[in-house]
Amino acid sequence: MLRFLNLRSLTGHLVMLAGLLLVPAAQAAQAARTILILGDSLSAGYGIRQDRAWPALLASRLQDKGLDYSVVNASISGETSSGGRSRIGAALASYSPQVVVLALGANDGLRGLPVSQLRDNLTAMVASAQRQGAKVLLVGQRLPPNYGAYAGEFHRVFGEVAKARKTALVDFLLAGVATEPRLFQADNLHPTAEAQPLLLDNVWHGLAPLLE
Repeated sequence: MLRFLNLRSLTGHLVMLAGLLLVPAAQAAQAARTILILGDSLSAGYGIRQDRAWPALLASRLQDKGLDYSVVNASISGETSSGGRSRIGAALASYSPQVVVLALGANDGLRGLPVSQLRDNLTAMVASAQRQGAKVLLVGQRLPPNYGAYAGEFHRVFGEVAKARKTALVDFLLAGVATEPRLFQADNLHPTAEAQPLLLDNVWHGLAPLLE
């Protein structure tokens, strides 16, 4: 049995906790295994129908392939790595996922937050999931060239954390999308519904080997 839950909010931690109450952990455990997605607006389906966002497409793909996983999308628009770090413990306790997809960091980069802070937060989240026995897929992000040297430092963090924690890595969530203006909404930040299958393919490349 597959179920897709989207917990999209702009108000942060309190809304996340309220959302967790809507689908109790016991209900989430009806499928044999759970994939937890912890991301920002790129994974929350900002500006598009939720059933067309890549996490919803992932749930459909798992079903088509006969893989008994439920997908819990705990992504929140505007989320930073600090926000994800503050709430991953509650999500792990509620859903006991076998796989955790961490797709955070884009907002850290856009705000120019310290790279060291991003590294610490990603490391802490990966470690928390691993302590619970979950496999982790870390999803990398990139920044536009106008961010200068910071853009390179920012992107390298994802690979460094994945190597240090011995976890799976997707180099760039928006690979094949970022260079195609037609695949973005009017804000030039958020992918359209048409781009979502490409995002799913990028994630699937790293996720598939983690699924038994």
